[in-house]
Amino acid sequence: MPRLNPPPCYNAGMKAHVWVMLKSTVLDPQGTAIQQALASLGHAAVRDVRQGKFFVLDLQNLDRPAAQAEVERIAREVLTNPVIEEFRFEIVEDAKPALAGQGGQK
Repeated sequence: MPRLNPPPCYNAGMKAHVWVMLKSTVLDPQGTAIQQALASLGHAAVRDVRQGKFFVLDLQNLDRPAAQAEVERIAREVLTNPVIEEFRFEIVEDAKPALAGQGGQK
């Protein structure tokens, strides 16, 4: 029988995942340092690293078109420096938390 009320550890609403990265034309010294550290630890297959930021926004009382417009505005006006950064986002409905330490696998 379907459960009418989800358990409290789950959000029946929407979440937005926002990725912010330096533009490809901007040098990324932190990414370079990470790549060099990985190579020194034996991970020679990694040729380039770009470091960025990841945000999870919990959205309430918005339909999908309004959520997309709101998240785009927040990302453009608050989360990024448009001179050196770019962003992308996705709206995730009925999001469930990933298991910690499992690489997102359930």
